[in-house]
Amino acid sequence: MRILHFSDVHIVTSFSGVGLRQFANKRAVGWVNLQLRRRKYFEQADQKMAKLAEFARTQDVDWSVCTGDFTGLGTTPELRRARALIQPFTHVGRGLVTVPGNHDLYLHDSPARFDHYFGDLLGSDLPECSVDGVWPQVRLGKHVAIVAINSARPNPRVRVSSGAIPEAQLDALAQLLKHPRIRDRFVLLATHYAPRLADGTPDRPRHGLENAETLLKRCAGVRRGAIVFGHVHRRYVVRLPGFRLALCGAGSATQERHETAWLYRIEGQSAAAYPVDWNGHRYVAKPTPVAL
Repeated sequence: MRILHFSDVHIVTSFSGVGLRQFANKRAVGWVNLQLRRRKYFEQADQKMAKLAEFARTQDVDWSVCTGDFTGLGTTPELRRARALIQPFTHVGRGLVTVPGNHDLYLHDSPARFDHYFGDLLGSDLPECSVDGVWPQVRLGKHVAIVAINSARPNPRVRVSSGAIPEAQLDALAQLLKHPRIRDRFVLLATHYAPRLADGTPDRPRHGLENAETLLKRCAGVRRGAIVFGHVHRRYVVRLPGFRLALCGAGSATQERHETAWLYRIEGQSAAAYPVDWNGHRYVAKPTPVAL
């Protein structure tokens, strides 16, 4: 199977129609940061997403996986635009698997909007194993089980963007990984936050996954697989001593001068991650993979 993994698209669009009351909070600070700093790095996100969908088609991708942060501030215009831009991925192979990022669930008014625009993409081949709404999600393919869990949440405090996986999801995950339809497959566990940074250390408390240690412990029994994520805008693979799963960060698919993704190829006992880069005109997979 071929699986395209991308993340942190951060679509830039107009906030027309968004009432001033929605900016009477942390979102006002985020808007200023977006205008003065972040916007210039994502101005071409629309065009790049179209090219990435074209790459998915030419590579005969079976699944696309996006690990969140479609938007900057989790508003209706952003989510609506992002949903339109990722629509082509839903028609390639078996479709798109996704989780929200912290920017998509920016404040307490954002989760309902995310569900409205992305809810039709949130489903499971084992719905009886979901305990927290649709979570965990499971998609089953030849040799592969994609398991998606939600680690994002609203963060109303300024300068705090940390996440946490609800305990109910972690408990369900531990049982799910023993499921007879999953335990012998290569497990691709998708979430937004990075359990570890590229050097193997935990992220800082205000930015990272609060219960990363618990997540790793719940996955300790998996024989073959990888934990795939975004949030950190640099692509990397890191392996932890005594832990079987590779940790694969996709970086940002659209950030100017740092556009990256992964193409996973999984066949039988063989699994590899091919780096995907933007060359200024299109996305290209490098010929030398990283073994998973």
